[in-house]
Amino acid sequence: MIQLDHIAIAARRIADAPPYLMSVLGGAPFFGMSADVFRFGQWEFEGGGRIEVLEPRGDDGFLHRFLDARGPGVHHVTFKVPSLEEARERATALGYGVVGYDARVPRWKELFLHPKEALGIVVQIVESPDEPPRGHWRKPPPMPTDVPPPVRLLGLRLRAQSAERAHRQWAALLGGEASIDGGAHVYRWPGSPLRIAVDVDDTADEGPSAIEIVAARAVDALGAPAPGLGTTFVLARPRLDGRR
Repeated sequence: MIQLDHIAIAARRIADAPPYLMSVLGGAPFFGMSADVFRFGQWEFEGGGRIEVLEPRGDDGFLHRFLDARGPGVHHVTFKVPSLEEARERATALGYGVVGYDARVPRWKELFLHPKEALGIVVQIVESPDEPPRGHWRKPPPMPTDVPPPVRLLGLRLRAQSAERAHRQWAALLGGEASIDGGAHVYRWPGSPLRIAVDVDDTADEGPSAIEIVAARAVDALGAPAPGLGTTFVLARPRLDGRR
């Protein structure tokens, strides 16, 4: 079963994340560690949706290039798949150029779709039987102690220049169940707390526009880029039929 696992934001400092993700949105620290040219941390929200924040390490690397070109903002979405090889074959058959394919480590096989081909966002596709060790975080940033109740992450909202391009990526390649909600093309994955909502505009630049949340309490500081994260969070209303 394919799952939308988390949404990742590139930032210059992970320390910029807790004042917003925790003090405003009520997120709980979930997991964090360092890799070769970056470090990352994840926060979890009501219902299990997670946001990952990445910070560059060293003097060069993909995050430096991303931040220099675009500034802080949504960097990628991560999907878990039963078979990475099948996902690669499907992507190739649909005309995608796969980059960063790495199946050397059995417990973490991955590939990427470049944002120039993937609706303006990096798509990470992973085959891994492991779940992150909740609460395990090496050298976490300072965390606030006065944290409000968590909001629920509804998912990521993006722009695409055609419904066909959106459907090819999120349904044909990644198996999302498609529907129309308020004019947006919405894709859901059974068992995943997150969704993708696409606004079709043939004149717009493709890419992420906001992370949608649902909240049972008042939430301040929505509708403008979060300080240090460059990402806009907006309040969305659930459908009358109760679906996300």
